[in-house]
Amino acid sequence: MSHYVELSDLTKIYPTPKGGAVIVKNFNLRIKKGEFTTLIGHSGCGKSTVLSMLAGLSEISGGGIILAGRELDGAGPDRGVVFQSPSLLPWMTAFENVMLGVNQVFYTTDKIERREIAEYYLTVVGLGDAMHKRPAELSQGMRQRVGIARAFALKPKMLLLDEPFGMLDTLTRYELQQVLVDLWSKNNITALMVTHDVDEALFLSDRVVCMTDGPAAEVGEIMEVNFPRPRERKAVFEHPDYYKLREQLIEFLEVRAHRKAVAPKIEPPPVEKILPPGKDNFRKPELNHV
Repeated sequence: MSHYVELSDLTKIYPTPKGGAVIVKNFNLRIKKGEFTTLIGHSGCGKSTVLSMLAGLSEISGGGIILAGRELDGAGPDRGVVFQSPSLLPWMTAFENVMLGVNQVFYTTDKIERREIAEYYLTVVGLGDAMHKRPAELSQGMRQRVGIARAFALKPKMLLLDEPFGMLDTLTRYELQQVLVDLWSKNNITALMVTHDVDEALFLSDRVVCMTDGPAAEVGEIMEVNFPRPRERKAVFEHPDYYKLREQLIEFLEVRAHRKAVAPKIEPPPVEKILPPGKDNFRKPELNHV
């Protein structure tokens, strides 16, 4: 299977009064078509920055990105994005929020067919009875379901997820993780997700990419996750390799992700550099014994 997504020497530098802060430097990653890959690392290491550059929402300072044989330049409907907050238009219903993107991407398609696309994905994520409600009438979990439906409805070449379950309670998070993995499996979309959650990464991913700490963060280690698909949470947790992989991930985050700067060895200056002028023959005074 050939590489579908290529991130080559990806670099992000933010301007500062002193010149520039290097957030990500020479980040290299290859993703196969249909693969679910997760980026994990400490806060501030640049995970969301990499995702933002891939989504075309943040300018690339160096390197390049190729998706399906085409170099990316800016945002586009070929990438569906699910943010931590679903960012829905409050005056529109869930259905209208999804239709907004569907109408723009499939503008040559029959109107009835476009409606069916939006209704299908809203129903699949569990909002069949609530699709005509506005965001204020929906719980946080239901709003995130709209965000997931909106991304899949565009039928993108790639799905990008920026901590999509980070604001949800545990039970809702588990439920939506299962919704996501089931929907992803049916559509066979290449996916890249950012998360802080080790268990979430292991449950969803084919590979987990561990990032080093910044500044100038890069790929530190890539872990293969070979649990059989389709996946059910109980089966994954009971897999004999689960806790070994979990321990390996936690060890990386606790130890190997940190780049400990080694302080340069400072040699003491020569004696003549620290003695006052004309005191080369200075001797330690003798003590007077009583």
